[in-house]
Amino acid sequence: MITGIKGTRVRRAAAVVVTTGAMIATGALSAAPAQALTTPTIAAKGGYVMNNGTGTSLYTKKADTRLSTGSTTKIMTAKVVLSQANLNLDAKVTIQKAYSDYIVSKGASSAHLIVGDKVTVRQLLYGLMLPSGCDAAYALADKFGTGTTRDKRVKSFIAKMNTSAKNLGLTNTHFDSFDGIGSGSNYSTPRDLTKIASSALKNSTFKTVVKAKSYTAKTITKTGSTRTMGKWTNTNGLLSSYTGTIGVKTGSGAEAKYCLVFAATRNGKTVIGTVLASTSITARESDAKKLMNYAFAK
Repeated sequence: MITGIKGTRVRRAAAVVVTTGAMIATGALSAAPAQALTTPTIAAKGGYVMNNGTGTSLYTKKADTRLSTGSTTKIMTAKVVLSQANLNLDAKVTIQKAYSDYIVSKGASSAHLIVGDKVTVRQLLYGLMLPSGCDAAYALADKFGTGTTRDKRVKSFIAKMNTSAKNLGLTNTHFDSFDGIGSGSNYSTPRDLTKIASSALKNSTFKTVVKAKSYTAKTITKTGSTRTMGKWTNTNGLLSSYTGTIGVKTGSGAEAKYCLVFAATRNGKTVIGTVLASTSITARESDAKKLMNYAFAK
C-alpha cells in the first residue's frame, strides 16, 4: 500500500510538471502584466499631445478650452508666410521705423532689427521664431499682407491667418494679431495649436528654423555695407535639454502666462503637443517633458 501511494504521488507530480511545461511552452502561463502608465500631472491650465504620424491623441487636459496663446501665435505667422505662392526666401525687406516704434510702445520681445537695414525673408523667419521678435513679425505681416497702407496690409495678413486656421478645420482658434499681442480676441486651444504646428512642420524651411538653437544674420545697411547682427538664441530650452526635440515655439504674457508648443522624435516616432497657461518657464518645460515621456512610453 505504501508503495502504491508513493507511486501515485510520483505520477501526479509528473503530471503537474508536464502540464506546467506545456503551459509555458504555449504561452498560457504568462508573466504578470506590466505596470500601467501613470497619467502625468502638469502645472499648465491646458495640455495636449498627439502622435504626429497618426494623429492619435495621447494626452488631454482642457484640450479644447480657449486660452490666450502669447507668442505661440507666431507659428501661424510663419505658416502663412511659407504658404505664399512663389515665395522667395531671399527677397529683401527694408526695416521701417514703424516696426521699431511698435516694439517700444508694446514693450515687446525683439529681434533688434535696425531701421533702414535690408533683411531677407528667411532671416526674418529666424528673427520671428528664435528670439520671438515682434518686429520681425510686423515686417513679415507688412510684406505679405495686401493693401495700399500698412494698416490694411497688416489686417489682410491677420485675415490670412484666420483663413488658414479655418482651412485646417479649427473652430476654437482666432487671431487678432500677427504676434500674439492682441486686443482680447487672440486665442486658441492646446489641440488646435498642436494641429497648426503639425501642419507647419510639413514645411522643410519651418522645420529647419524651429530646430535651430541659434542664428546670426548678416543684413545690408542703408549705405550698402554688411552688418552682422547679434546672435539670435532660440527661447525653446527643450532643444538643449530634451533629446530628440525638433521645435517648436514658446510664448508668454500677462494673460497667456507661460506657453510652449513642443515636438520631438525618438526611434522613428514623433510626438507633438502644447501646454498653455503654465506657471513659469521652468514649469512649462517640465510639463512638456512629462508629456513627451508619457507619449513615448505609450
